[in-house]
Amino acid sequence: MGKLRSGTVGLRFTLLYAAVFLASGIGLLALAYVASGGEVTGVAPVQRPAGAEQHVRELERQLADVHAQQSRQLLVGSLIALVVMAGVSLLLGRALAGRVLRPLRLITAATRRISAENLHQRLAVAGPADEVKELADTVDGLLARLEGSFAAQRRFVGNASHELRTPLATIRASLDVAVAKPRPAAQTVALADRLRTELDRVDHLLDGFLVLARAQHGAFVDREHVSLDELAADALTARAIDIATKNLTVDDEVGATVRTRGSRALLSRMVENVVDNAIVHNQEGGWIRISTDHDGAEARLVVETGGRVLDQGQVDRLAQPFERLGADRTGSEKGSGLGLSIVAAIVEAHGGCLALRARPEGGLQVEAALPSECAEVTP
Repeated sequence: MGKLRSGTVGLRFTLLYAAVFLASGIGLLALAYVASGGEVTGVAPVQRPAGAEQHVRELERQLADVHAQQSRQLLVGSLIALVVMAGVSLLLGRALAGRVLRPLRLITAATRRISAENLHQRLAVAGPADEVKELADTVDGLLARLEGSFAAQRRFVGNASHELRTPLATIRASLDVAVAKPRPAAQTVALADRLRTELDRVDHLLDGFLVLARAQHGAFVDREHVSLDELAADALTARAIDIATKNLTVDDEVGATVRTRGSRALLSRMVENVVDNAIVHNQEGGWIRISTDHDGAEARLVVETGGRVLDQGQVDRLAQPFERLGADRTGSEKGSGLGLSIVAAIVEAHGGCLALRARPEGGLQVEAALPSECAEVTP
């Protein structure tokens, strides 16, 4: 049986049970003492010889002494029994409280295991239609409503992103037609270039929405063994021009093969977003350190950058969509605010954990810890 914590319902229930028992025992003891304290009824006086009268008084005195001694023994024995039973009542109260509250503990533990990624699970408490089952059924109803709300939200994001691609493609085609005309006006060409830039940003944003919706859905049919060090090397190679443009120094500490199991497309996007974040939100001539390792249970990707000292409270919010650091952060106007939120969703969907830390020396550390390839994860 679990230990009762101070201030819990179980402890209060135990103390209440013991207090009621003690009160009842004290009341019963008082009644027994009062009932046993009556004097012996005397016999009607009769004519006795002087010697016989004195002998009777002596017998009555001895009987009174015996009666008083028995009363004291009864009182002492009752007090000892009351003290012993008080301790027993605490143990019984604790056992009774644990048994009564056990269904609530099971409901609490089951509810804690349910998150946004497994809202389909239910408590499904069996038993009579009592208060505990009513509570469990209420929680199940709440989970059903939350599941419907989350599913509707994800469907909306995915469907809206798909539907918006059609008008964007139409606008892009119209721009191409306008620019392709003989001798287009200079203003038309400049406007088309600006609109294409904005359309590229909107396409990138919609692509982020689709990836985020898929990661949050958590159902992958393309699970396979994926090497994090290979994904990191590919991401750095693909962004070599961007790294050179900013004159960044890359410290690649990728070691032996570090594998996890999941969707290669999503995990590749996760690594790319972390590397992009390190490049875009970095100062000119800065540095990036990338490392991968594993300890048998976890496969980790760690990306660090230098820079100014950041506030940990603001850093903690970067995993939320459209959250950025201060507007003065280098390159913040170039991002959509979805990069690290997509990383967090992908890591969580694969059963991992994302840690964002403000480095004491300045800069940011991003650590993605995923189950190693030997661990099976159910999304």
